[in-house]
Amino acid sequence: MGYKVACVGATGNVGREMLNILDERSFPADEVVALASRRSTGVEVSYGDRTLKVKALENYDFSDVDICLMSAGGEVSKEWSPKIAAAGAVVIDNSSAWRYDSDVPLVVPEVNADAVAGFTKRGIIANPNCSTAQLVVALKPLHDAATIKRVVVSTYQSVSGAGKDAMDELFSQTKAVYTNGELVNKKFPKRIAFNVIPQIDVFMEDGYTKEEWKMLAETKKILDPKIKLSATCVRVPVFIGHSEAINIEFEKPISVDEAREVLRKAPGCLVIDKREPGGYATPYECAGEDATYISRIREDATVENGLVLWCVSDNLRKGAALNAIQIAECLVNRKLLQPKKKAA
Repeated sequence: MGYKVACVGATGNVGREMLNILDERSFPADEVVALASRRSTGVEVSYGDRTLKVKALENYDFSDVDICLMSAGGEVSKEWSPKIAAAGAVVIDNSSAWRYDSDVPLVVPEVNADAVAGFTKRGIIANPNCSTAQLVVALKPLHDAATIKRVVVSTYQSVSGAGKDAMDELFSQTKAVYTNGELVNKKFPKRIAFNVIPQIDVFMEDGYTKEEWKMLAETKKILDPKIKLSATCVRVPVFIGHSEAINIEFEKPISVDEAREVLRKAPGCLVIDKREPGGYATPYECAGEDATYISRIREDATVENGLVLWCVSDNLRKGAALNAIQIAECLVNRKLLQPKKKAA
């Protein structure tokens, strides 16, 4: 018997990607249900070569659902995730609503897969922020090899991280530049076309943005609370794929060649690092791919035991949808969850 999987937020960028990846990876689902708010009822979404009609979250009965993939924003998750978990489904949530709850595991399977077993406390597992997911995939093998003390990361984050409306805004503004039309800012505080915006999420009292704080808090929770981290998060006019320039200070010496070899063997990492024009990965190449690409590995001579690297990944996949489905696969492969129909 396979599992019954519900996808909440099925009409959004990440929800649609979740349905694609469930099919791509042949997840053992006997039934997949697409859910969204009442206004999306009847909208059609693709699941492999099938078409699913979206049903309303508000009056759906979750009593026979095994896994609920939740990608409908923090407020919806705060209200619905506990109710869905109480009905006996394991919720894998893509919002920030539960990431910092000590009773909810925050999981990137390549980094801390063992943490999935903690879902029994709340019935909820949290997916990290998209910029954190690729960061910790790159950091984990290096941390195991030489113990990371400090990380300074600058991100170059695509507009898809802010949703479909943000992608539409980049498209319409770019078109307006070429046609002498009016540039309208709705989703972003400044124009995004042919520009970069050094603000993602709201500002906090210390001058960092919420996105930058998320990277700090989540890296500590997923990888190691002793790691010090400072982030500057920037939105760039790219549709899909987040990029990061990462400076790392280690406790132990690690050479560039050693780091390259460690990363080549690490799960989820793909090293493309030739010291020649074009010998590195960009967001364009990583779109639609599962791996976290690592390039430009070099020594940072400003600190003892320092390295610098460039890291890109598809934020809709590894940063969100793929990671959620990898978590579901962990539950299945570790036999932590039995299908309800079989149990009945």
